[in-house]
Amino acid sequence: MGNQERRKSKRLELESRLIIKRLDKGGAEEQVAIQVADISKAGLGFSCTLPLEIGAVYEAYLTIWTKEVLHAFVEIVRIEKLEETFKYGGIFIGMPEMDAARIEIYDTVNSRS
Repeated sequence: MGNQERRKSKRLELESRLIIKRLDKGGAEEQVAIQVADISKAGLGFSCTLPLEIGAVYEAYLTIWTKEVLHAFVEIVRIEKLEETFKYGGIFIGMPEMDAARIEIYDTVNSRS
């Protein structure tokens, strides 16, 4: 009972983007749209069509419910391959406390509704 998921399965329709940039190969920066499934101040779950690497850190621009865009760095910690897409779990790296607080407020309000 203590480990039970508290969140309801509400899906967020957030227009967010992930920046794919290989620093080790000097490649061009590529952007991909991601579908955010859930978000907390610690991290997020999302899906996209590109294969990403576990342990890699990607730059993200996350549009939150207030239409503000948060700039964040996300480390991929979980990957699930589906038929036509990939589901990812990521943790935020070095997110400013102010941005984490904005996400926490949303999470609190959303879980009460």
